[in-house]
Amino acid sequence: MDMRNGDVSYWYSALDPITPRPALDRDIDVDIAIVGGGLTGLWAAYYLRRARPDASIAIIESQFCGFGASGRNGGWLSAEVAGNRANYARIAQSRGRDGAQANRALTATMRDGVDEVLARIAEEGIDCDAVKSGVMHVARCPAQDERLGEAFDHERQLGAADWELVSGAELSTRLNVAGAVRAMYSPQCARVQPAKLSRGVADAVERSGVAIYEQTTATTIAPRRVITDRGVVTAEVVLTCLEGFTASVSGHHRDLLPLNSSMIVTEPLPEDVWAQIGWDGNELLGEMAHAYTYSQRTADGRIAFGGRGVPYRYGSSIDDRGATQQRTTDSLIRALHDFFPAAADVPIAHTWCGVLGVTRDWSACIDFDQTTGIGSASGYVGSGLTTTNVAGRTLCDLVTGQRTELTDLPWVGHHARKWEPEPLRYLGVASMYAAYRTADKRELASSSATTDVIARVADVVSGRE
Repeated sequence: MDMRNGDVSYWYSALDPITPRPALDRDIDVDIAIVGGGLTGLWAAYYLRRARPDASIAIIESQFCGFGASGRNGGWLSAEVAGNRANYARIAQSRGRDGAQANRALTATMRDGVDEVLARIAEEGIDCDAVKSGVMHVARCPAQDERLGEAFDHERQLGAADWELVSGAELSTRLNVAGAVRAMYSPQCARVQPAKLSRGVADAVERSGVAIYEQTTATTIAPRRVITDRGVVTAEVVLTCLEGFTASVSGHHRDLLPLNSSMIVTEPLPEDVWAQIGWDGNELLGEMAHAYTYSQRTADGRIAFGGRGVPYRYGSSIDDRGATQQRTTDSLIRALHDFFPAAADVPIAHTWCGVLGVTRDWSACIDFDQTTGIGSASGYVGSGLTTTNVAGRTLCDLVTGQRTELTDLPWVGHHARKWEPEPLRYLGVASMYAAYRTADKRELASSSATTDVIARVADVVSGRE
């Protein structure tokens, strides 16, 4: 069987074919316009409809809801805080608040966010293969193990007391990852099928009375107005929820960098292969490498395995409906077989990619200006599945003028500086990930427990630290 490439994602290919909703066919006037039909925009609409049941709300989406990262990701409904915790502490301190307490609040918010999404999945009857199976991060060399121990201590200091260390011997009985020396596990994470989740939330939003216009591209976003290729939308509130696609809007080319992430998925594994791998607990699987991978055991018995591949296209270009380069696919296949040698003979069914949004300081930004009526949420740096829900609820609170625990979080009102112009942007990102891959190879070949100097320099230069 030939491997499929692109077609948005495997997650969508596993569903009935998408029939996009009708496009906008005239100028309209609404109370709230949301640009972007990914999960941030959908969740914002979901909660705004509850908070303001009489408001007219319209979502503008260029393709179909969930077309971007919301329907292409690894399916981690994770409590991981999106972005740079050190920077969040600095932001809080600049506002006269305690930085450590701000990060504890972020940690608690994200942990609650996992359960909030699961509750909405249950309430709305969304069949998305959700199972709260937890997350396992593995270390495969001494340097990774040292970072794992530091991460474990840090998580517990921030209030995530359910993280536990898993010895190599115990890990081998639960999830047999080649070369793994230790792991850390938290139950506060759920596996989902992201296309099913995105479609389910979109259907719930539409049932509530929100108008969704697909196949409609926003070209200009301004106070009280969104100009599209199908008509003009006038609204008191305009929310931009484009994440990795932000650079496609006029005037926002350097606001966020569309960082590429790619995935492969196997054919269903035979039972004898699963017997060698284990993974009966369906944990989400990450690792402590710098150029890390992420994976899940799918509900239909496959391994979905992702990583950065070619991380950035020159000029903030976007992929063509998920099509990815052969060298990226080959790299992911090698990594998959390195992790799970028993799966080496299992065919790869599908490969795809998508973009996620990264700000220059690797920190999320959620904002609403009462004067202009413009709000936005973006910069989830690859940890967006739960964050989209948190961001949607935060935008709802900001639009309705409430001050809540969500609106007091340090990423609210944060504005990162713009990315450098080309070719500096391309050269910088390419060099950063080349450095991380080199550092990973050196660490795997070394007995040193010290993080490789190349990775430490890359962290500082890139803004990740």
